Amino acid sequence: MSAETPAAPGQNDEHYLQVFRRHFRSWRGDRPFWAGLYIVFGGFPIAYFPYAHLHLGHLTLAMSTTAGAGSLIIGVLLVVLGISLWFQKHVRTFAGVAAILLALVSIPVANLGGFLIGFLFALLGGAMAVSWVPGEPDEGYAASKSLDEQDAPQAAAAEPVGPEAADAAGDPNDLSGTSPNTGANGRHSAG
Repeated sequence: MSAETPAAPGQNDEHYLQVFRRHFRSWRGDRPFWAGLYIVFGGFPIAYFPYAHLHLGHLTLAMSTTAGAGSLIIGVLLVVLGISLWFQKHVRTFAGVAAILLALVSIPVANLGGFLIGFLFALLGGAMAVSWVPGEPDEGYAASKSLDEQDAPQAAAAEPVGPEAADAAGDPNDLSGTSPNTGANGRHSAG
């Protein structure tokens, strides 16, 4: 074995940024990542604008309102809810509803919800969080049978259930209301 021969083929061929990107995409796919990101983006303008000063030449325009503390609290809560969606995916319904309510409260409290920018981001992120559902694993990634299940003999086929099942007299045991002539049950026959 020479010094130029790799220890094992394929070992350390992948760049660490590709490994990080693959792991990040896997992590991101298991949680409502984009919903959390939109909620975080919605929290920043709501918290920032009441404390911002706009400079136009020698003229300073202060956006501060009497509800500055309320705006700061709403903005910080939205940021915390967005981050909690990333790391605690089981609170998605609570965090989504809370983000929607905070976005609605920010309209009268925080300069029209951060001039509607923060309001729209928080509202969209909250709706995305409420509607997010964990995905099912692909068939290729499904766990294989255990060794005990592979060696066990297959059970006899179960009796048919549904329209093809029959009672002892041979009459079909169909309780769904389907017609034997047309196969329709009348539920979808609106003309």
